[in-house]
Parts: sequence; C-alpha cells; structure tokens
Amino acid sequence: MTIKHLEPCGPCSADGPPVDVIDWRLCRLLESGFARELAQRLASARAVDIHALLQLVDHECPPELAARILSPIANSDA
Repeated sequence: MTIKHLEPCGPCSADGPPVDVIDWRLCRLLESGFARELAQRLASARAVDIHALLQLVDHECPPELAARILSPIANSDA
C-alpha cells in the first residue's frame, strides 16, 4: 500500500516555522488533485478528516467522490 500524502513535497514541505493548519490542509488537498474551490471548503471544515480524504484519493477515488463520502451530513429536524 502506498500512502503518498505521508511524504509531503513541494510547497507543503517548506522549511521554516510551522504553517497555518488551514493553509497546510489546503495545500495538501490541492497537491492531491482537488479543485481549488472544493479544497478551500474542505480545508476550513473542521469536521472533515483530511487524512481520510487523502487516503481515498491515494486509492484512486476521484476527489469529488471522496469529499462526498466523507462530508458530514447536515443535521435536519425532518
């Protein structure tokens, strides 16, 4: 099993002080092929497990489907 997201490369692995968590999440999602708008929404959603998203994409799941699978269900009073 290969888990590409465990070895960051490119802008997400810059040397220096730690980056903002949301910026890091956004960077990782963009590197994994998520569209910018979707990546921005997911990066700022605390309820979304970024590591699980990246694992699904690593296993050939399209980013949009991975987001749908792991998005929290809105609470409704129906």
